[in-house]
Amino acid sequence: MCGRVKQLIGLSIALILVLSGCAQRTEPAPVTRLYKGKTIHDFEPASLTSPSYTVEQGDTLYSIAFRANEDVRTLAQWNNIPAPYTIVPGQKLRLTATASATTPTRPANTSQTIASTPKKEYREQQSKQNKSKPLTTKQQSVASRPLPPQKTEPALPASKDIVWQWPNSGRVLKEFSTAETGSKGLDIAGNRNDPIYAAAAGKVVYAGNALKGYGQLIILKHNDDYITAYAHNQKLLVKEQQWVNKGDEIAAMGDTDAERVKLHFQVRFRGKSVNPRHYLPRGTQ
Repeated sequence: MCGRVKQLIGLSIALILVLSGCAQRTEPAPVTRLYKGKTIHDFEPASLTSPSYTVEQGDTLYSIAFRANEDVRTLAQWNNIPAPYTIVPGQKLRLTATASATTPTRPANTSQTIASTPKKEYREQQSKQNKSKPLTTKQQSVASRPLPPQKTEPALPASKDIVWQWPNSGRVLKEFSTAETGSKGLDIAGNRNDPIYAAAAGKVVYAGNALKGYGQLIILKHNDDYITAYAHNQKLLVKEQQWVNKGDEIAAMGDTDAERVKLHFQVRFRGKSVNPRHYLPRGTQ
């Protein structure tokens, strides 16, 4: 009987050792990387050149306009999206103008065409009568006043005529890289609130912080081929649709959405990032 008890005790101990051995892991538990939304690298791999785009999780209309090299307001108008430009995953967006958006169509209704004829004749008769009447003193005074000068936007230069300058005189921390995860521009060192200058004359097509990974960002359009981007600013000094000249101060350097105070500067040719050093004056930095 004692031998039987000892045998059972031995089997129990062996079973406990086997189970405890199975419970121990020889490798650490797998770690799942959490998705925290799109970053700066998600907007670079390929420019949006197709006539349409289907919205994905994490997209904003600003990021899509940036990748399509279009003004966000223009993109919103093409797709009938009112401010604040809310979009949802699965929504299909048009990235090019339609014929109806560029050339208004005339109604083909016969009754409307016939009805417009008497109105035209009436306006012509009224115009003749008004011309025959002498102007009053007040009317003569108003007519003699010089008209205010019309504000016209300067024509964007051809690519070969763009005059470039460095956006800041600080030391270059990181060079442009063609690697998939490399820098798509130049990182320039400086102190907080150092001035950031427009690298060339152009129009402000974006000023804000809706693009994850760029912080306070400014995008200038120089013509249909070239845009420049100025990221991580502390303060923005220009507004969208504003025209700036080369060398105008457009922002103050900062560290928004960055690990240190710096300017991340990009030049894009038809939506694709290119090395800014190919355009900026040599020998200055």
